[in-house]
Amino acid sequence: MLQKETNCKNMIEIIPINKIGEDERGATHYFDTDRTGQFIIAYRKAGSASGRHYHKGTAATKNPEQIIIMRGEATINWYDVRGEAKGSSKVTAPVQVNVAPWAWHEVVADTDIIVFELNGLEDAKEDTFR
Repeated sequence: MLQKETNCKNMIEIIPINKIGEDERGATHYFDTDRTGQFIIAYRKAGSASGRHYHKGTAATKNPEQIIIMRGEATINWYDVRGEAKGSSKVTAPVQVNVAPWAWHEVVADTDIIVFELNGLEDAKEDTFR
């Protein structure tokens, strides 16, 4: 089982998605969530950036924001909009990234990636700041 990684002041948490099996068909992984409703699946090309915003945490689906990198490699850049803490983490799928409130963040696709975001487009419009 892989270990999770938490960056400075718990702004970003990287949680490996554990494999439960693999055979000639491929691999099976699992994760837990209490989220329901609409979710986003995004296909991003290498070199593109997504996010570039922060949340105050007033929307339940943004406290924390949860995304899963399902395929590919990405760099997660972030900084605390209330202070000086900042960081960057390289991740390789499959991995869950939890983004705490007040963390401005972007996901830069190092390769083509598939992202599964555990919220819908309408879930947090009032809690998204650029």
